[in-house]
This record gives sequence, structure tokens and C-alpha cells, in this order.
Amino acid sequence: MSGNSPLGPNVDQIDKQIDQWWERWRGRPSVDRLFYTASNLGDFSLIWHIVGGLRALPPGRRPGSSIRFSALMGFESLLVNQGVKRFFGRVRPAEAADNPTSHQLRQPVTSSFPSGHASAAFCASAFLSRRSSLGSFWHLIAGLLACSRIHVRLHHASDVAAGAGIGMILGKLAERLLPKD
Repeated sequence: MSGNSPLGPNVDQIDKQIDQWWERWRGRPSVDRLFYTASNLGDFSLIWHIVGGLRALPPGRRPGSSIRFSALMGFESLLVNQGVKRFFGRVRPAEAADNPTSHQLRQPVTSSFPSGHASAAFCASAFLSRRSSLGSFWHLIAGLLACSRIHVRLHHASDVAAGAGIGMILGKLAERLLPKD
């Protein structure tokens, strides 16, 4: 596992310990299926754009909300993947090709820090949770998607934690700034 955390050598050590702990879950077919699927659904915020699109369908029919949500996810992606990540050159713990061939993953081209999957997931969950009885569900999905990046070794745990924090902040800001449904 490669280090070079922008947060220092102590964080590298924590990342290494978490990766070693996580190793017990890798290679278990049902766990792998869950996390590889989640990781792939997080590519390009696919899962979140699907959720946003579903919000525009009957019976709720909230097309304005759907458009605002997709715009938020696009802004989050642009800010994190083309903005924040450019300040860091952190190497990923592994390459997509290092994973079992039965679980095809897209090889990211940006820095490992912070995790864009985690940022998008927590931005979406914070925003979707507003005025929703499904708030805990959205946070659970976000956590699953974010942790999938540790499982598939495309992010260090600290990348995921930083991405989750950034996403939560962006989602909460959007919750306050964008009109309620």
C-alpha cells in the first residue's frame, strides 16, 4: 500500500491499519459483489442521477427538484474532481487492473485524495435527507458507496473520510441555498 498522505505519515499509518483490517472482507463473493457493484454505480455519480431522475416521475413529479439535484451533483463533481483533487498528487493504493477480472472497474485518472465517490455520495445523502423520512437510508447508501472504494483499493480510508466530509458540507450548503421542494 502506497502512502504519501497529504495529511502526514500518521495518517498513512492509520490508512495502512484500516486496509489490513479490511483485508478479511476481500475475496468473499457476496461482500465483493456488494462493494464492486456499489463502486461501479458511483462512477460519474450514476446512482445519484438515477435517483434524481426518479424524483421527476409520478407520483411525486418534482422535475424542478430533479434538475436542481442533478445540477448539484454536476457542481460537486466539477469542484472535487477538477478542483480540489488537482492540488494533491496522492497515489492510489492499487490500480483497477489489480482487482479480480470478474469485477471490472474503471481506472480513475485523478488523484486519490479526496474520494470523489465519497464526496458525491455524502453530498447526495445530505441533500436527499432534507424533509425526508428516508434520511437514514440515504446516509447508509452513501456510507456503503464510500466504503466500497476502500474495499476495491482505489482509495485510502483517509481519502474516503475527506471526501465524505467535503460532500456533507456541500450537501448541507445546498440544502440551505436551494429552494425546498
